[in-house]
Amino acid sequence: MKKTVAAALTAAFVVGVSSSALAAANPFSDVPAGHWAYNSVSKLAAEGVIEGYGDGTYRGDRNITRYEMAQMIANAMAKKPTGANKAELDRLAAEFREELDALGVRVAELEKYADKVVWTGELRYRYWNEREKIKGGGKYKTTKNQLQMRLFPTATVNDHWKIKARMTATADMKTDTSGNFNLTYAYAEGTYGKFQINLGKMPFYTNVDDGLVMDDFFSGVQAVYGDKFKIALMGGRWSGTIKNYEEEFKSDPASYFGGELSYETDKLYVGAGYHQFRSDFFRTLNDVSRNTYKNTDRANVWTVGARYTFDNGIKIRGAYANNVKAREWKRSWTAGIAYKGADRKVAGSWGISADYRYTSDLVSLCPTYDAYLTNTHKKGVEVGIDWAPIQNTYVKLGYFWGKTLDTKEDIKTFLGRASWFF
Repeated sequence: MKKTVAAALTAAFVVGVSSSALAAANPFSDVPAGHWAYNSVSKLAAEGVIEGYGDGTYRGDRNITRYEMAQMIANAMAKKPTGANKAELDRLAAEFREELDALGVRVAELEKYADKVVWTGELRYRYWNEREKIKGGGKYKTTKNQLQMRLFPTATVNDHWKIKARMTATADMKTDTSGNFNLTYAYAEGTYGKFQINLGKMPFYTNVDDGLVMDDFFSGVQAVYGDKFKIALMGGRWSGTIKNYEEEFKSDPASYFGGELSYETDKLYVGAGYHQFRSDFFRTLNDVSRNTYKNTDRANVWTVGARYTFDNGIKIRGAYANNVKAREWKRSWTAGIAYKGADRKVAGSWGISADYRYTSDLVSLCPTYDAYLTNTHKKGVEVGIDWAPIQNTYVKLGYFWGKTLDTKEDIKTFLGRASWFF
């Protein structure tokens, strides 16, 4: 192979100056005489980055193919040159990217020459229909018919850092109205082996209880270390306490600190966590909730969770959370079973699930459950089925029936969702 590559190099020393870059071509077509790549190869050969025959000489007077040029570049990339030589090689790798791809030279090496910003996205449609009986007769009905476009840019800064963001635009299908794109989150992600640090506004998900307590966003810092065993520490500000309440709380987002410990294998996951929120909003619950909350400005939530997947695809799961600052409705918990599950990358994959949920809004501050629309203070059963009819699509149907915790009124919610990923 070395002799083949070296022979191909010979032409690099009999041609001269650079010319315009080639468009994508047959990999076995010649790189034309005068192409700037020959000059670059000559420079790298003089520096010893590209090798010739064993005696260091280069022979021959013919043009070489794009495939042969890619072979030379691939061998040179393996030497990991630095400085000006690396810059010269980077330029060559970008020009012959398709040929390098065909040779299998990708991942850590080739991806360095890809676009700095990669865009992905999702078009998500959701429909909710919630019905709640009112004491003394009558019913309360709420429907929501939503179309949402989500865009996810990821920018590579260097070998360790990336910038990740999400922009979201929402339309109301019932009223034919829509809004502009807004920044949902943006943060810097640094990865050093098993250690990862995130800085900015980022997703906020309580992993150990699988979203029983939280599925939202917060501004601050998150540090994660580990592989199978993981420890995560988070701190910052969370505006969830003020989103749906009086004007007086809009200047008082909750200060937040939390941590999680977990262990995960292919089949088993177990974890425990602690999350503390501090805001004047919590102090008001001592009055409005009929003394169901202690006279404090904090919510201190402990949480645990576990799941196990059997070889036949059956999964059992459960989670429990407790807010030690609440006097009543201080617990939330869930337990369920699932079979397989839809994977949007695998056409035809599907799954079914059934879960019992008891969720106090003093504990489950922003739970992840799709079938929850207006009321999270309830208990009952949620069943669902999901399916990926074709690749990069996802369809889900869900139904919840149960009772509210405080008024004991019947409540039922139907959910339909369809997503297209790109």
